[in-house]
Amino acid sequence: MRPDASFGLPPRIPGTVCTVGTFDGVHRGHRLVLEALAAAARARGLPAVLVTFDPHPLQVVNPAAAPPLLTVGIEKSEVLAESPIDYVVVLPFTPVLATYGADTFVDVVLRERLGLQHLLVGYDHGFGRGRSGDASVLQALGAARGFGVDVVPPVLGADGRPISSTSIRRALAGGDLVRATDGLGRPYSACGRVEHGAARGRAIGFRTLNVALPPAHKLLPPEGVYAVRVQTPRGAFGGMMNLGPRPTFDESEARLEAHLFDVDGDFYGQRVRIDFIARLRETRKFVSPEALRAQLRQDEAAARAVLERPG
Repeated sequence: MRPDASFGLPPRIPGTVCTVGTFDGVHRGHRLVLEALAAAARARGLPAVLVTFDPHPLQVVNPAAAPPLLTVGIEKSEVLAESPIDYVVVLPFTPVLATYGADTFVDVVLRERLGLQHLLVGYDHGFGRGRSGDASVLQALGAARGFGVDVVPPVLGADGRPISSTSIRRALAGGDLVRATDGLGRPYSACGRVEHGAARGRAIGFRTLNVALPPAHKLLPPEGVYAVRVQTPRGAFGGMMNLGPRPTFDESEARLEAHLFDVDGDFYGQRVRIDFIARLRETRKFVSPEALRAQLRQDEAAARAVLERPG
């Protein structure tokens, strides 16, 4: 059966090559799957389709066990837009969908709706109720229903272990940006809109962008001061950022406040992306705004030095 128009695919497509997964973070292992997917699709003259879910399945099946996410909102879509695949199908993950076994999911979603002719999965993949659709189960289904299944091997990180969303979350939670960046193949980032703040940064000579915090289920590194690159509608700028409270001013609410280097003007209302490059120090209380200003000068020198390093 041809792909169903409700999925947004052109009706004349004769079939597809698909992969399925949450793809949180779209890390280096995910990108190998997407590259293999695109190559397999080109070899067959068919479009490459990624089927993913929103929300994360565990938020429906077992909310207490749902992990904080590496990519939220359109963050995943923005990374996927740079991949070689043709289509992304985002399935609302509902309690009904959670009841589908691997065979039902393959038959109802992939074959009937998307015209599946070939399937690619990662080496540790599993979908369907209880993640029952692992590689061996899917290969057996493919043999019975007439589609091929390729299994993509893992990508190893600098530590020699397979890269996974879980390992990247663990690195970020522990403040290990080097390992997280290695797994992602890019700096970890958070997106938000620039809001009006109290203008205290301007008063002490370090004007900041006050960026709205991401949703609560977005994973952030530990609180502290970071060297960052901020992607804005006017281009990318180096800077430094405080993630957390402002104890010098007795404000306990966590915020994202970034000071950009070598740029003037305001960015109010604009959406920006903050790339975490390196953690410089912890957030701490200073005896006066003057003492904070002196520390910020040191932070600026340290951040500029980090940002000027090759690579």
